[in-house]
Amino acid sequence: MDDEFSPDEMIARFRERAAAVRRRGVPPVEGAERQMIRRQMELDFQDFAMLGDAVGSLEEGILTLRIDLRPSSEAGDAQPSSQG
Repeated sequence: MDDEFSPDEMIARFRERAAAVRRRGVPPVEGAERQMIRRQMELDFQDFAMLGDAVGSLEEGILTLRIDLRPSSEAGDAQPSSQG
């Protein structure tokens, strides 16, 4: 693994991907195929957004991503930070 790897930079790329999914238009298709494309876009956004909210660390060559999936009412003030 490259010594220049940055978990924070990787997480930022996932934030960018989530935003790109939101900006992406739906191709001009109809019916079941349109619903399938929309569902995949929703899943892509969800996955990219979760990874974009992660707090990452790289220790001894092991990448760890922490993602708080608790509802905001349960998470309290424990917001993700950009410390890696």
